[in-house]
Amino acid sequence: MSKIVHDFTTDIPVWKPYVTPLDLAEASADQLEALKVTPSNNKVSDYVLVLAHDVETLKHRSPLFNAVMYNRDGLSRAERELGAVGASIVNRCIYCAAVHASRYNQLAKDKYVIAAVFADGVDAEIAPRLKAILNFAVKLSKCPSEADADDMAALMSAGLGKDEILDLILSTSLFGWANRLMHTLGEPIAG
Repeated sequence: MSKIVHDFTTDIPVWKPYVTPLDLAEASADQLEALKVTPSNNKVSDYVLVLAHDVETLKHRSPLFNAVMYNRDGLSRAERELGAVGASIVNRCIYCAAVHASRYNQLAKDKYVIAAVFADGVDAEIAPRLKAILNFAVKLSKCPSEADADDMAALMSAGLGKDEILDLILSTSLFGWANRLMHTLGEPIAG
């Protein structure tokens, strides 16, 4: 019997879908076309194969995900990952938190930040810029309507430009949605 993972970790669990993923051998031409734009160059994940059951959604989801998370301008890739981690912590999406925490560690070449965040949340003692990013991602994820001009000023005081703030909003918000999909479509299992 597989054990569901309940604690935040950088060890990426297996995501076990409740819905049977699309079998590529049985995919329609439209499904195969939608699968061409996946967020990973490695393989098509079970998550994406589940989403492929709704071709119209997948055709929009993958390009949007790629544009938000992999854009070269604005916020750094590592800091976008930190925004995704902040959202995933609030939403208790263990799988997304693990994937994006691990990716942050790879990109930043630093394991301290994520370890501190997993241990202490918004009270983590991390660099002021990273703390501002985390605090905003958490606040935006808890209650979007409470993010206000003071939060924008705090981000700017931490050195973020307007384009970086927009990227943070986009990456954090994207994971508010993605976390909910992950929760309802499957669960994280120890590998």
